[in-house]
Amino acid sequence: MDKYIAILINSYSGYFDYLKNEVLYWKWDNYFYGLIAISVTVWLLEILFPWRKNQAIFRKDFWLDLFYLFFNFFLLNLILLIALSNITEQFINDFLHFFGFELTSIQLLSISKLPQPISLLLFFVISDFIQWNVHRLLHTIPFLWKIHKTHHSVKEMGFAAHFRYNWMEPLVYKVLLYIPIILIGGINLQDVFIVHFISIAIGHLNHANIGWDYGIFKYIFNNPKMHIWHHSKKIPNKNGVNFGISLSIWDYLFKTNYIPSDGRDIELGFDDDDKFPEDFIKQELFPLQ
Repeated sequence: MDKYIAILINSYSGYFDYLKNEVLYWKWDNYFYGLIAISVTVWLLEILFPWRKNQAIFRKDFWLDLFYLFFNFFLLNLILLIALSNITEQFINDFLHFFGFELTSIQLLSISKLPQPISLLLFFVISDFIQWNVHRLLHTIPFLWKIHKTHHSVKEMGFAAHFRYNWMEPLVYKVLLYIPIILIGGINLQDVFIVHFISIAIGHLNHANIGWDYGIFKYIFNNPKMHIWHHSKKIPNKNGVNFGISLSIWDYLFKTNYIPSDGRDIELGFDDDDKFPEDFIKQELFPLQ
């Protein structure tokens, strides 16, 4: 137990120091300023090439979503996720060691030993496919849907809507992602940084007020014209459509794609969303009610 308490304390102090350094010091792989740069870039694209031209630059809930963006990306990690991730990793190591196994002994392959471009591509594709499946579960299992409703409470799409999600949602993703990622072997932090920011850029664009579908590449990459239908209030399948995170290819392969027409002006949300709380604290507590 002392070991786990030490991990908890070190996680908090270590991440606090990391966050402080991210804000105070610039370096090329800086998450804080990288997130700002991506967000400002996509916001400028919204302003220059608006799809819904009558939508305000400071759209409905713009400031709420901006707060979500910084809270979920930085403060939630400080409050909960980093410590939980480190404790989970140690617990799995201890559990395997109890039965005479080591973490490396259960790996199906080690993509980190492959050439960097191949390992990056494999990590991106495999992790995206896992997240696609997790996303489907968020729409299928009632309690998980209750968690996911926060994200679907968006009524006007914009880049920052990407990060409007309940604090419990990344817990679901991390728990269900952890074991499969272990099985494919480790990948260094610098490579994770590259993949992570590619995913953030795609996610920002998916939620932006931009009417792009990327032409022939729409069958590979998720895009604003596809993702808008995922947020549609009226869909043919009660469990949802267009579950792609970064890649749309899974939806086309598994027949969950749905783009019946130009979705520029469709109503967003879900049934009875007028009863969903509008302020941050009540949205965060909503799944526990």
